[in-house]
Amino acid sequence: MSDMQILPVSVITGFLGAGKTTLLNSLLKDPMLANAAVIINEFGEIGIDHLLVERSEENVFEMSSGCLCCTIRGDLIDTMLKLIARRDGGELKAFDRIIIETTGLADPAPVLHTVMSEPDLLKRCRLESVITVVDGVQGEATLDAHAEAVKQAAVADRLVLTKLDLLTGREGEDALHSLIGRLRALNPAARILTTHRGEATAARLLNSGLYNPETKSLDARAWLNAEAYEAGEKRRRHRHHGHHHHDHGHEHSHDHHDDVSRHDDHIRSFTFADDRAISAAGLDMFLGLLQSFHGANMLRMKGIVKVADDPLRPVVLHGVQHIYHPPVRLAAWPDGDQRTRLVFIVKDIEKRLIEDLFKAFTDQITGAGAFHTDKTLSLN
Repeated sequence: MSDMQILPVSVITGFLGAGKTTLLNSLLKDPMLANAAVIINEFGEIGIDHLLVERSEENVFEMSSGCLCCTIRGDLIDTMLKLIARRDGGELKAFDRIIIETTGLADPAPVLHTVMSEPDLLKRCRLESVITVVDGVQGEATLDAHAEAVKQAAVADRLVLTKLDLLTGREGEDALHSLIGRLRALNPAARILTTHRGEATAARLLNSGLYNPETKSLDARAWLNAEAYEAGEKRRRHRHHGHHHHDHGHEHSHDHHDDVSRHDDHIRSFTFADDRAISAAGLDMFLGLLQSFHGANMLRMKGIVKVADDPLRPVVLHGVQHIYHPPVRLAAWPDGDQRTRLVFIVKDIEKRLIEDLFKAFTDQITGAGAFHTDKTLSLN
């Protein structure tokens, strides 16, 4: 059997026609992806781009059982496990990463759930990055019309803008500025790249997970990027303040903007920090309450947490909706800042609700024995 290396998994998503397969074709020409295995999920009669199949036939696998949603989550698990088994058995060349391309209609959350929670996959895979492709011309209209497109943008680690060569003149410049502003408000921490002039390279799109392959270490601070969420909150407060102080001559344009941005208005991102440690049982209860009462609307959560049993070795948390990746215990704080820091992208949840819930448990450190849960937090 071949080496048991942990395989990074990247997910490429984006709405119909955004250019996912074109981007993937371009990426597969990069030497960095010479040994990548690709899983493509097609819906209906849409076929795989011929160049892609011709170029990487032995390492491209097509799922045709419908969109990547909960109904075929088991199929995705089976496909990934079979790929890894064939790799280990020498039937396939030893690919060093997996890329999953979803359909344009897909909610990426079930795919992320699969990689983050399936025990057999967790032994061999780690979620590396979520890449969302956005049509630079139709992106605003798509965000206006489809809540799923908003969600795809909100959960991304990287946002890739396509077709920018079609935006010309002052009108095109204004359209691009407006689109970037909306994406930045939806997802302050995601790096925005373009396919224009070859900017969206494999090196810039991948390796955005917790593990840094270049340093062979966990890069928790860069992965969390709490500073971006803080800046996003400040921009949001500034915009909100400005809206209340415009004169009547601007009312019509603001009303129109509020109308077309209604999907965006449900999404908010924020961060908060706490100096105090939380008990393992309290953290478990906090996560359990989030899962039970807010799971569907917790689009993505990341955190570095000070736990009372070993405050010098923080715990890394990562959740997508109601699914949490098994907690990872770090050897030390990554940057000398020994505060708990949590970042959230949510739908229709106020920051104060989550922050107050967490702080309630940090207030109960001395009474940790009062918390009784059916399971304890499993810390590595």
